[in-house]
Amino acid sequence: MDTEHEYRPVYQTSLVDPAHFWSAAAQDLEWDVEPDQIVDAADKRAARWFPGARLNTSVNALDRHVRAGTVAEGGRADQAALIYVSAMTDTTTVYTYAELLDEVARFAGTMRDLGVTAGDRVVIYLPMIPEAVIAMLACARIGAVHSVVFGGFAAPELAARIDDAEPVLVVTASGGLEPNRRIEYPPIVLQALDLAETTSVRTVIVKQRPEFPTIEFAAPQPATDVLPSSAQTVAARWVDWDATVAGVAPAEPVSVAATDPLYILYTSGTTGKPKGVVRDNGGHAVALSWSMRNIYDVGPGQVFWAASDVGWVVGHSYIVYAPLLVGATTLLYEGKPIGTPDAGVFWRIIEEHEVRVLFTAPTALRAIRRADPAATMARRCDLSRLRALFCAGERLDPATFEWATDTLLADHPDTPVVDHWWQTETGWPICADPLGLQELPVKPGSSCVPVPGYRLRVLDANGNPVATGVEGNIVIGLPLPPGALTGLWRDRERFLRSYLSAFPGHYLTGDSGYFDEDGYLYVLGRSDDVINMAGHRLSAGSIEAAISGHDAIAECAVIGVPDEIKGHLPLAYVVLKQGVEVDPEQLREELTERVRTQIGAIATLHSAIIVSGLPKTRSGKILRKTIRQLTAGEHVEPPATIEDPAVLTALADRILANPPLGTPAAQDEQAGDLDGDPVAPTS
Repeated sequence: MDTEHEYRPVYQTSLVDPAHFWSAAAQDLEWDVEPDQIVDAADKRAARWFPGARLNTSVNALDRHVRAGTVAEGGRADQAALIYVSAMTDTTTVYTYAELLDEVARFAGTMRDLGVTAGDRVVIYLPMIPEAVIAMLACARIGAVHSVVFGGFAAPELAARIDDAEPVLVVTASGGLEPNRRIEYPPIVLQALDLAETTSVRTVIVKQRPEFPTIEFAAPQPATDVLPSSAQTVAARWVDWDATVAGVAPAEPVSVAATDPLYILYTSGTTGKPKGVVRDNGGHAVALSWSMRNIYDVGPGQVFWAASDVGWVVGHSYIVYAPLLVGATTLLYEGKPIGTPDAGVFWRIIEEHEVRVLFTAPTALRAIRRADPAATMARRCDLSRLRALFCAGERLDPATFEWATDTLLADHPDTPVVDHWWQTETGWPICADPLGLQELPVKPGSSCVPVPGYRLRVLDANGNPVATGVEGNIVIGLPLPPGALTGLWRDRERFLRSYLSAFPGHYLTGDSGYFDEDGYLYVLGRSDDVINMAGHRLSAGSIEAAISGHDAIAECAVIGVPDEIKGHLPLAYVVLKQGVEVDPEQLREELTERVRTQIGAIATLHSAIIVSGLPKTRSGKILRKTIRQLTAGEHVEPPATIEDPAVLTALADRILANPPLGTPAAQDEQAGDLDGDPVAPTS
C-alpha cells in the first residue's frame, strides 16, 4: 500500500491542512460553481464549508451517472441504483439509475406544480418504501428542504416538527406495515395538523398502498361568488400521489449554494421541544462521498445495505445519499431482523443481492443471536462476498462482537466486524476502522480511531486533557468537518448552549470514554449514564460489557439506583437467551463475580433482575433514562421513539410486582426487610 494514503498521514493532513484535504475530496463531485474557498472559519463555532460554490445534490446522486450512459459506456444508467426488499409484502423491486432519476424528476415536477420552491420545507412521513427515497431526492432537486419524520410517530410529535419547520407540503402514505399490525398514517397526519399551531401546510400528498383501503380524495373546488377555491383555503388539500404525478413534466434541477440547507432532522431534546439538526448541501455531499470510499470501501456498482430507517440519520446518510453519490447500489429493506419471517432474513438478502457491506445496529445482532445462537441460518447462506459488517447506533458490547466474529462469521475470517461511532449531529462517522484507507486491527469494545477531519480529545470536568486509559468527556475540536450540523433550525442560542458552551473551542458529544495507548477510542456511553459510587465514576457501559459476556445473557441494561452510604449502586436488568433456564440467585452471584473481576472490587453489583425484554427506540437504542424513571417509581409516558410499548408495560409490571431493593417502592413494600430476593424468573 502507498504509505502516503494510509490512515496516519491522511489523518494528520486532514488536521494540519484541512483546506487542501477537503479540496481534493471535493473534486469527486460535479459543481455548478467550483469552490474557490474551502472553508470560512471566521466563526469557528459555525464554520461554512465551500462558501461561494454551487451544486445540486440530486444531480450528483443521479443525473451525472445517467448522463454518462450505460455501464458499458462508462456510466450507470442501466445499473441498479435502488433495490427495494419488503419482507412485509414479500416483494422485491429494482430501480436502475435511469428509472430512479425519472421517478425523482417527475415527483419534483409535481411539487413544483404545487408551488413548492427552493427554500420551502417539506415534511416526509413515510414508511420504508421507495417513495421515501424518491421524495427526499426530489426535494434536493428543486432546492426544497426536507424533514423526514419517522413513519408511525405519534401525532403530537409530528405536530411539534410541523410547527418548528413550517412546511408547505406533507408527503405521507396510506400506512406502514409491521409484524402483526398495520399503522394508518392519514389519521395521524390529520390529527397532527389539528394540533399544530402553524397553518403553513397547503397540501398533503398520500401514496396509496394496496395493503390499505383506497382513499377517495375530493376534487379541487373552483372559487364561487361566496367561497374561495380549494387552493385559497386555510385547510390543507389532500391529493393522491399517483394521480398527481401522472402527466407531470419532469423538473429540471435547481442550483443551490453549497451552504444552503439540504434537510432538517429532528432529534429529541431534553426540554420537550425537538432539536432540528440542519445539514448543508456542499459539505454533506463531499463528506459522504469521501466516507463511502475511505471508510466503507464501497464504490461504483457495489451493493451497500444500511439496515436502518430513512427516519434516522443513518437512513439519510447511508440509505439515500452516500451510496448514490459514488454510483453504488443501495438496498432499502422493509422488515425486521427476526420474525419477518425468521432470523435468517438478513443473510438470505446478502446472498441474493451480493451485498458488499452490511451496516446495522448491535441490537439487531443481539436479536438474531437470541433467536439463532449458533447462527445456523447464516451458515446456510453464501456470505463470501460480504466485505465487512459495520455496527453503530449504540455501543457494540464485546459479547455481541465476539459472537458476530467467532460464530456468525466464523467461516469468513477476512470479513471484519467494525464498531464505529457517530451521531445524528455529525451525520457521518467520528471514529471507525477506515477500511478504504487501511484496514486496522480490531479491538473489541473500541470504535477504533478518529476519522480524518475530526480532532478528538478526552477532557475532564475542568476541560483538561486526561491521561491515556482515563475516562472523560469526549469532545471534538472546532471547527467541525464538512457534513456535520451547521446549526439548529432557527435556534442558534440553543445550538451554542447544547453543544459548544461546556468546553469552549470544542463540540460536546455528550459521550464519555477514553483513548488507549494506540490511539483507539473506547466510547463507554452517554455522560449521564455514569454511576457515581463511593466517589468512583463507574461506566454503565463497562458493567454491561462484563455482564453481556455471560453465556446466559442476550442483552442487558445497567442503571444506578440511590444508596444512602455509597451514593449509587449499579442495578442490571438482563434478558436471557432464547431457551435458557437459570437459577436467579446463582445467576446474580455469577454476574456479581464477573463485574468484580472485570471492573474491580469497587463495582459491586447491587442486583440483577431477569426481564422478558428491554424498552428500545425504533433505531435500537435502549431507553436507559426511561428504565431509571420506572425503577425510581416515577410515572412514565411511553416515549415517541419507543419500538414496542408492550415491552415498557411488561417492565413496569415486573418492577411493580417485585421492586429492586433500595428503591422507594421496595422500601415502602418491604418496610426495611432486606432479606427479599429481587431476582425472579421471567413470567
